[in-house]
Amino acid sequence: MKSYVKINTERCKSCGLCVHACPKKILSIGEVANSKGYYAAEVKDQSECIGCAFCALICPDLALEVYREEKGE
Repeated sequence: MKSYVKINTERCKSCGLCVHACPKKILSIGEVANSKGYYAAEVKDQSECIGCAFCALICPDLALEVYREEKGE
């Protein structure tokens, strides 16, 4: 099953909760600021995502969405 994380960089406030919640450690705080001056989270290696959605669940600003492709799609 393939999974991936989509990050709304304009909603991200660089709190880092998603970075610490990810069991695969594929998230980090990026180097590009959004329009509010925050350095948004980014995915280092999308192929390593297991689709657990811990990052999306812990995000206080709902900046992350996790998608999972079912087998056969």
